[in-house]
Amino acid sequence: MSEHIFIGTRKGLFTAGRPDGGEWTIERSAFLGDPVGQILDDPRDGTLYACLELGHFGPKLHRSDDRGETWQEVTAPQYPDDTAEDSSSDNGTDEAKPPSVNKIWSLVAGADDEPGKLWAGTLPGGLFVSADRGETWELVRSLWNMPARKEWFGGGADQPGIHSIVVPPENGRRITIGVSCGGVWRSEDGGETWTNKSKGMWAAYMPPDKKLELNIQDPHCVVCCRGKPDHWWSQHHNGVFRSTDDCETWVEVEAAAPSAFGFPVVVHPTAPDTAWFVPAVKDECRIPVEGKVVVSRTTDGGESFEVLREGLPQTHAYDLVYRHAMDIDASGDRLSFGSTTGSLWASDDGGDSWRTISTHLPPIYSVKFSKA
Repeated sequence: MSEHIFIGTRKGLFTAGRPDGGEWTIERSAFLGDPVGQILDDPRDGTLYACLELGHFGPKLHRSDDRGETWQEVTAPQYPDDTAEDSSSDNGTDEAKPPSVNKIWSLVAGADDEPGKLWAGTLPGGLFVSADRGETWELVRSLWNMPARKEWFGGGADQPGIHSIVVPPENGRRITIGVSCGGVWRSEDGGETWTNKSKGMWAAYMPPDKKLELNIQDPHCVVCCRGKPDHWWSQHHNGVFRSTDDCETWVEVEAAAPSAFGFPVVVHPTAPDTAWFVPAVKDECRIPVEGKVVVSRTTDGGESFEVLREGLPQTHAYDLVYRHAMDIDASGDRLSFGSTTGSLWASDDGGDSWRTISTHLPPIYSVKFSKA
């Protein structure tokens, strides 16, 4: 049986495979030359989706019904005309225009009993839903029209964006999103109403009297333990946070090593105390600490961390790992992550050791294990 990893990069979508647990090799490519920011392998029907970021031409969404052999373009989310907020034009006259979707920053499947339903988070920060496998999209207006949304602001990007979406397979009415910068939000009624779930997070980039405000938090990535869905982890802009009460409260994990800054986090599918991070020096110096690529792992809920480095470059290595560029498979043993320098690694032993798959791919935006 062959295992596969899908890799979205600045210059295309690549597929790595290995038959019967052998060596990983790059087997296939698609969309060569085009940035592929997001990949979804729909566990309900095996459909693959690829989100392209074409700059001036806007985002594009492609779907494959044959595991990547062929692709067809489907509709990408767009803001309706009546969402116009700013008045600006190139000819000096005032003209109200709806926002432009710069990219699809997150794409996830709906619940198991919702075939064809997809959720997409965009930059700028809108949430869209499709009931027909991406043929049509609808803006979730309850979130867009929420007064608190207008307080969101950009972090690394100029505009706020929705980068994390979690929908339990057994409950499509529960939707949790992560916003940079806007905090963690939850809907229990399919997106009709929303509640901020950022209590306990704090923001070092804000004045002291505002650092605890819920609506200005910058969670870089938000994930849930599949087997223990009341246990959550977040790699925040200035720390690692954990919730054991289903996002009612978050507690900062102070033992993170060698740094509390980073972008990705993955959690073991059944052991909620076990999570992996790829740390870096923070803010304006975004490189690995001491020029060494490492993965940090906790197995005790953040009380302590192991720094895993076997098989990873330890001299003059300046790889940064984006928030979607690390993944874990259903076994909890196999992990993979890719970097901004085009390096891709995989582990079969929970991160104790790593094997290099490639060191010369384009910069890597997203990594996903095949669900098939």
